[in-house]
Amino acid sequence: MVTKAVLAALVAFAVAAALTPLAARFAVRIGAVDELKERGLARKATPLLGGLAIFGGALVAGLLFLPDNERTEGILAAAALITIVGALDDVFDLHWLLKLAGQLAAAVVLVTSGVTVDTFTLPFVHRVELGDLGGPVTVLGLVALMNVVNFSDGVDGLAAGVCAISAVAFSIIAFDLGRTTAGTLAAITAGAALGFLLFNFHPASVFMGDCGSNLLGLLLGAVIVEGTLKTNALIALVGPLVILAVPFLDTGFVVAKRLKYKRSPFRGDSNHFHHRFHRMGWSPRRSVTYLYIWTLIMAGDAIALRFIPYSERSGELNPGWAVLMAALLALGVAASIYLVYILEILKFRRVRAWQLGRADPDTNEHDINEQVEREIETGEFRSVAP
Repeated sequence: MVTKAVLAALVAFAVAAALTPLAARFAVRIGAVDELKERGLARKATPLLGGLAIFGGALVAGLLFLPDNERTEGILAAAALITIVGALDDVFDLHWLLKLAGQLAAAVVLVTSGVTVDTFTLPFVHRVELGDLGGPVTVLGLVALMNVVNFSDGVDGLAAGVCAISAVAFSIIAFDLGRTTAGTLAAITAGAALGFLLFNFHPASVFMGDCGSNLLGLLLGAVIVEGTLKTNALIALVGPLVILAVPFLDTGFVVAKRLKYKRSPFRGDSNHFHHRFHRMGWSPRRSVTYLYIWTLIMAGDAIALRFIPYSERSGELNPGWAVLMAALLALGVAASIYLVYILEILKFRRVRAWQLGRADPDTNEHDINEQVEREIETGEFRSVAP
């Protein structure tokens, strides 16, 4: 089954790579082009609809390698629906309520085909029975994940790369849990995302658009539901939270910021991690590379949680393996603190204070600190060289 999954990933990769240039040309022909925006990091107008190629890769590989049953039909039907809704948004810039309705419809298609969470296990606590709430909770979770991926798609190669890394991690864990269909679907998702990434890494010649980001979010959601949440393993709930920590933290940060200043959560701004890295003078490639590394560390931690025998069946810790597991988790936490706090806050504070002092030598330290605090709080400041 692992060999089959690898073949599925290769087929998805090849089809997506072959279709991406065609999708870009089609986008230009119908006017689905992302023009330069004040908050954007692109340097030129770029065609959208790269998600059509991702869907093509996932569809072909899915028909060839996924089992022919109601769940597969539901996954592919939901994928087609969300791709269409996203493509319409890329072309016509739909109202957010219409986009949300499309996301809800795609999630409902998945749930009605059997891709739903009825029970899950809280780590170290107990098993939770959702009963009739399973369907609605699954729908909300799928919609949330689609928006998390969509919100994080703001710089060349970020969403495709992070989703590919996450999908590989989910595939490894799913196969170890005996969830072969989910493992194969995850491999297909990774392959399709990587095939598109060939043309999306900086400088990108095409963007995936909403049709791609929503599609990847939906596919990852299906993988999570079928691959981990339906098991009793410790990794069931922890795994997705750890593997997708980067987009979760990014989305949580910007949404909290928007709500704090009474802005719509769906209104774009320039407070994402990659925007703030850019304001510190980082190039798009450097920003994306650091976020890739961060995602790899977190994904590695999740895989280690599944495979490292840090505890005995009796519940007692195995000292040596437990120390290794603790060290890996500490590395993930340290990477998070380093990237979010030190690089984004302390470094900015130090360099910005130096800039203000150099611009006006008569400015006292209190005024400098006050202005830096204000700029950090609002997120409004000019580029800072590293």
